[in-house]
Amino acid sequence: MDKVRGKRAAEVAPPRLSPVELRDLEDMPGAAIQGGGRLENARFTQVAGEGLELGDAVFAECRFDGASFNEAQLRGASFRDCILAELYAPVLRGARSTWRGVEFRNPRVGSAELYESGWQSVRIDGGKVDFLNLRGAKLSDVLISGCIINELDLGAVGATRVRLEDCTIGSLDLAGAKLKDFDIRGTEFRKVSGLGSLFGLVIDEYQLGLLAPLIAAHLGVKIL
Repeated sequence: MDKVRGKRAAEVAPPRLSPVELRDLEDMPGAAIQGGGRLENARFTQVAGEGLELGDAVFAECRFDGASFNEAQLRGASFRDCILAELYAPVLRGARSTWRGVEFRNPRVGSAELYESGWQSVRIDGGKVDFLNLRGAKLSDVLISGCIINELDLGAVGATRVRLEDCTIGSLDLAGAKLKDFDIRGTEFRKVSGLGSLFGLVIDEYQLGLLAPLIAAHLGVKIL
């Protein structure tokens, strides 16, 4: 039996992630981000970025400690090899943005409008997000651990090697999603929609018990 379980576990490809290592960063004032453009090898502490126009800005090998991006316009912006620790934003606007080699540490976000964005090698560790809108996004090699997400919209996403580990999800929308090695074992959820798009989802036996009546109702199966 153990051999069978081990074989099944091996068939699930985990996210391919490497720690973001930033060296020789230059301490920069928060005002440096106001013009957008391209910023590299910089460390920002307690940045007040509320309402800034940062569309199409590029941040490469940057670290943000305690940044507030509430109502900042990050549409089309790009973050590459960055660490964002204690990110704060009641409203985060980043549609069609690009996140590659990024670590979010204990974020506090209300509504995160990140639809049609691209995530590659991204980690979210801890924190809370009220509404995470990733509708139409492309996700590959993503790990979200110990995070509370009240509403997670993954409608029409393309997701490969994604793991939700020890998270608490209120509602999860998978309508139209295309999943491969999308592992949510050990994560709690209250509601799942988009039951016709579960192919590629990896769950545990307890979660199967929660989903079974929903799947039966979706298929028109009567349990008497």
